[in-house]
Amino acid sequence: MHFFLDLWQNDPLKCACLSWVVAQSIKVLLTLWIEKKLDWRRCFGMGGMPSAHSAFVFSLMVMVGLREGTGSAVFALAFALAAVVIYDAMGVRAETGRQGQVLNRLLREVLVEGQPITEKQLKELVGHTPLEVAGGILVGALMVLIMA
Repeated sequence: MHFFLDLWQNDPLKCACLSWVVAQSIKVLLTLWIEKKLDWRRCFGMGGMPSAHSAFVFSLMVMVGLREGTGSAVFALAFALAAVVIYDAMGVRAETGRQGQVLNRLLREVLVEGQPITEKQLKELVGHTPLEVAGGILVGALMVLIMA
């Protein structure tokens, strides 16, 4: 029982989780505004503006720094985690999304005159642009300001 109580009282973790929820909610609202459709899959989907991964790790890092000090080992760990996640969001995952777009375009072009393939299209919205990552960092920073 203490485990769950400790989790509930962990401000850096609460801030990080709330940052993720806010970022994912913004994705739903942006999709509604731009595409004029309510797509609840955006609540849990990857990619898009803002980056929930970046919001999560950035707010966690800042809250740990505020609570434990930037000279602490736990801050170093949070910083390293944030750096890896943000780098991955812009690098490997974004490239995977670009490859998905190219392959989907090729499949559409090939299938115009051929038999349709029943396989689902590859996921294109996997990674983030630098602007989307910056948006996630902004959400994380705002949540720290609210919760700190």
